[in-house]
Amino acid sequence: MIAVWRVNSALVFVPPVLVLVLLGLLIPPARFWLLAPAVLVAVVALPFLTVLPSWWYRVHRWEVTDDAVYVRVGYFWQEWRIAPMSRIQTVDTLRGPVQQPFGLSTLVVTTASAKGALKIRGLDHDVAAELAEQLTRITQATPGDAT
Repeated sequence: MIAVWRVNSALVFVPPVLVLVLLGLLIPPARFWLLAPAVLVAVVALPFLTVLPSWWYRVHRWEVTDDAVYVRVGYFWQEWRIAPMSRIQTVDTLRGPVQQPFGLSTLVVTTASAKGALKIRGLDHDVAAELAEQLTRITQATPGDAT
């Protein structure tokens, strides 16, 4: 998942830097006004490409038991969410274009909560499929109407 976060960050930061540098090289009178923002964006991008993905990996956690799904997310403000099995409505897996080459998926557990779905990102695709199947079995066997 660290590599996925790095690629996502590169997709956000690299195109504007390349465009500004290219324009700065092609338009000599505006060179300073184009290359200065390119440098600024590149400096801001450095932690997103180097340090932050490892930190994000350390703070994101999840666990599935027979009773509930637990997900912890957040960097500065951490959120710990618990979805009891009786509240789970759907279980889905998603594979974005950046996750696919890495063989990763996101498991989405939709509940009756106004807070929204719980997402477990960066799972191996096979693990996500097995976990979705396991959660489906458990929720079908759990009494309650998921509302």
